[in-house]
Amino acid sequence: LYHGVSKFDPDLGIVAKGGGKLTYTQLFGDWLCDMAAADPRLVGITPAMREGSGLVRFSQEYPDRYFDVGIAEQHAVTFAAGLACDGMKPVVAIYSTFLQRAYDQLIHDVCIQNLPVVFALDRGGLVGADGPTHHGAFDLSYLRCLPNMTVMAPADENECRQMLYTAFMLDTPTAVRYPRGSGPGIPVEAEMKALPVGKGEIRRQGRRIAILAFGSMVTPALAAAETLDATVANMRFVKPLDHALAVELAETHDLVVTVEENAVDGGAGSAVAEALAAHRVPCQLLHLGLPDRFVEHGDPGLLLS
Repeated sequence: LYHGVSKFDPDLGIVAKGGGKLTYTQLFGDWLCDMAAADPRLVGITPAMREGSGLVRFSQEYPDRYFDVGIAEQHAVTFAAGLACDGMKPVVAIYSTFLQRAYDQLIHDVCIQNLPVVFALDRGGLVGADGPTHHGAFDLSYLRCLPNMTVMAPADENECRQMLYTAFMLDTPTAVRYPRGSGPGIPVEAEMKALPVGKGEIRRQGRRIAILAFGSMVTPALAAAETLDATVANMRFVKPLDHALAVELAETHDLVVTVEENAVDGGAGSAVAEALAAHRVPCQLLHLGLPDRFVEHGDPGLLLS
């Protein structure tokens, strides 16, 4: 049975790739084992995606704390809520597109009860060949509207590790949303440090144009800023959004551009617009992200362009 297989030589079969940059999925799997060693309350849950979500090592090293519930995303989330009610610290490893199947459970079983469940949200954004059914195009929109939820989007590999730790240390529902594949190649620090919740950072100081970038779009935003001499903010948190940073940049620049690998409608850029409206800051706004249509399959780079 072949599913999601990349190109290979029929005479040689599928040859495992060696070397290359660390993927976000591998990074998550390593963090989960490190965190499990530090806290016996941690349990890992997957809806039949052990390999895809990077749980192979965890399942081998911590078999008594590893739960594969089968292709049952709704049960995965309710099961996590039940464990959290009894003092455990569940981490649900799930694809962005598959969490959509458990939205009711996310709201009623986790968020209403304000339970400490961490959602490691893999495949956020465009995924390539799997197409419209697997693109993680909507999670920033459908997560940020939920009370009690914290939503983070890392700009690089090390930030992803620190965000996962930050999420785990919070006693509330949290989601760390990262893309398929590898990041920009930033070295990962072994030490885990919690990030200040709801605070972004300025990565480049420029003039006239301020680019407020979320997650995977920070690196291309920095490249574009070199040509434009623009300011770039790594916003880090979609919820709670850094209102102070958004207001400061809007008041000191002629144009504010939000960039996200998520549907523009209701996404992170919309959160920025809401914040500026709430603070009555007049400014020119441009929202860049995925269009209001289902994006077909294809090379992610080509689709983004």
